[in-house]
Amino acid sequence: MSTPLIRIQHLSKTYQRGGQLISVLKDINLTVQPAEFVALMGPSGSGKSTLLNLIAGIDQPSSGTIEIAGVDIATLNEGALADWRAANVGFIFQFYNLMPVLTAFENVELPLLLTGLSRRQRHEHVAAALEMVKLTDRMDHHPNELSGGQQQRVAIARALVTDPTLIVADEPTGDLDRGTGEEVLALMDELHRDLGKTIVMVTHDPKAASRAGRLIHLEKGVLVDEADAPNGAAAAT
Repeated sequence: MSTPLIRIQHLSKTYQRGGQLISVLKDINLTVQPAEFVALMGPSGSGKSTLLNLIAGIDQPSSGTIEIAGVDIATLNEGALADWRAANVGFIFQFYNLMPVLTAFENVELPLLLTGLSRRQRHEHVAAALEMVKLTDRMDHHPNELSGGQQQRVAIARALVTDPTLIVADEPTGDLDRGTGEEVLALMDELHRDLGKTIVMVTHDPKAASRAGRLIHLEKGVLVDEADAPNGAAAAT
């Protein structure tokens, strides 16, 4: 077996609320291989979104280690962590998080503004990402001129445009109708299967989770179960 892309050891996360310590994650141990598609499931309050945010470097653990491609991101300071996120993580959110005053093209270009790419190189990357999600004919449209599914595809193009090591998705179909959600899941399948992207997805939807190759269940901050997805990504196309 190859070296894990993600190696989490004895990870815990607590928050202070008033004078009380709230334990959200407790002694999590987990590995994710390169090019795996993993779904995190569990009831509200189980800690799955917190775990996703820790893996993505949005938050930092109270204790334990999170190694991604050999880098323990739990030891990085805020500035180094921001640089690491920009270079390594693509984000897909439930509510798209697009800038309403920018076109689809400009929204996808945003992560590249933090790089040293020239304007021409940025435009080449953006055009390729929009072509991948089949939205080249909508690149000059603003978010309010796009359907929910089209907005999510813009968000996926934005996640892809830097060629990240890891894609994290937080309820990517939660704001979409069933048919549009299936289209988005099929696109994520392609990213995993054809481009070899490593994806970690939080979802409440068993049908969405069945696209993943592995299911991880959390309950009250504890990893309680891991299993192969019932259908697997290939079978769910």
